[in-house]
Amino acid sequence: MVAPHLLGPTAERVPEVERIAVLRANALGDFIFVLPTLAALRAAYPAAEIVLLGAPWHAKLWRDRPGPVDRVLVVPPAPGIRHPEPDEPESGLADFLARARTERFDLALQVHGGGANSNPVVAGLGARVTAGLRAEDAPPLDRWLRYVYYQHEVIRYLEVAALVGAPATTVVPALAVTDADRAEAAEVLGPADRPRVALHPGATDTRRRWPVEHFAAVARQLHGDGYEVLVTGTPVEQEVVDRVVAAAGVPLRPEVGTLSLGGLAGCYAGCALVVANDTGPLHLAAAVGTPTVGIFWVGNLITTASPLRGRHRPITSWTVHCPVCEVDCTPGSYPHRPGDGECPHRDSFVAEVPVIEVLEAARDLLADGEQPASTL
Repeated sequence: MVAPHLLGPTAERVPEVERIAVLRANALGDFIFVLPTLAALRAAYPAAEIVLLGAPWHAKLWRDRPGPVDRVLVVPPAPGIRHPEPDEPESGLADFLARARTERFDLALQVHGGGANSNPVVAGLGARVTAGLRAEDAPPLDRWLRYVYYQHEVIRYLEVAALVGAPATTVVPALAVTDADRAEAAEVLGPADRPRVALHPGATDTRRRWPVEHFAAVARQLHGDGYEVLVTGTPVEQEVVDRVVAAAGVPLRPEVGTLSLGGLAGCYAGCALVVANDTGPLHLAAAVGTPTVGIFWVGNLITTASPLRGRHRPITSWTVHCPVCEVDCTPGSYPHRPGDGECPHRDSFVAEVPVIEVLEAARDLLADGEQPASTL
């Protein structure tokens, strides 16, 4: 029996639920997208313990942080689940599942992708009821939805929560910023003598990177407008950050590896704006309530861009063919789509996004932020 709600039908709640496992062990942006699903589970099962099956960084981020996650169990690195972190000790998946079964989960949700690798992990937890997504090559769970590529990630996982009687309470990811986050950011950055904006020019997938020269041009203009410009990055993004700083020709402040993930949340929460590629830090900034301008490839615009326009401006590249070999690299919703291609090149698919579009969006949001609250 189902009941209607905001996003469609919702199944009845599972009775006598004391412990819920949620598998989501991938990257930062991926985790941000599942926050509304965790909030829906908390609202539907307020007395249950929600255990995130994640990576070591999830455990660090969620330590002493208010929100829907009560505890993190670190899942071992495994194909299709997650990559090992530097210096991480080896651990076997079979041993992990044996230990996890002693937790006696009542519900286990797979919100990790199509399920080819993740559904067997969730099934192996021994929960009373399993639910999640299923692509063509994945085994079924007790309750499942077909995985279709072109769907917004937030909505995708909220539909999974609905399978176990947890209707959406929000479609907007939100991450609490703690006093410790703000204190770390303040210690690293020091007091601001003018409003701050942050640029994040990196991205793991180089096809999502807007050119360094474009970021430098935006930084130069915003510096001239009177803002202190931070350029954030991970240690592996040191080179791209250095290139932006060098190309800008004005004083910028690089922050590479100086902040923990919580500290970065505190940093972004104190900024008037974040301009970034479609990558984890962009979605982190939005989740802590900071206005953003994001540079998106059109396919990712559909699956990951915030639908809100009061505080967020996604700027879109409509390029679908590889700039080098001209193969159509648009993923299909189903396998074997005619013309669906993958090529070995990793040149930017967003290079043609004009600087003026990004700059105008940035100035528009910054001007909105200067208006009295009563006019918003």
